[in-house]
Amino acid sequence: MRHQCRVPQLGRPADQRKAMLRGLTTQLIREGRVTTTKARAKALRDEAERMITLAKEGSLASRRRVLGYVYDKQLVHALFEKAPDRYSDRKGGYTRITRTVRRRGDNAEMAIIELV
Repeated sequence: MRHQCRVPQLGRPADQRKAMLRGLTTQLIREGRVTTTKARAKALRDEAERMITLAKEGSLASRRRVLGYVYDKQLVHALFEKAPDRYSDRKGGYTRITRTVRRRGDNAEMAIIELV
């Protein structure tokens, strides 16, 4: 039983879910905004903010943790250069989720998640 388990399942096995979140995080850092379902956006928010917090820290250990998570190596280097300047005055809340119209076909709640 999954009583009090706070991990969003997203209807996928654990390995597929982790790969999907890694891909969405990479895309969000690269593009700045991603359109996805509301549940995925909420799960993505935790991972993306964790990566930006590690980039703000800037240590070698945090760089290696982000390199192990984000798929694009050059993107990680760019994130570590820009994040301390861009988010120096913020303690968190680096992303914004905006709800949009429901998806045609299955009527799923859609959202746009973007970097602030």
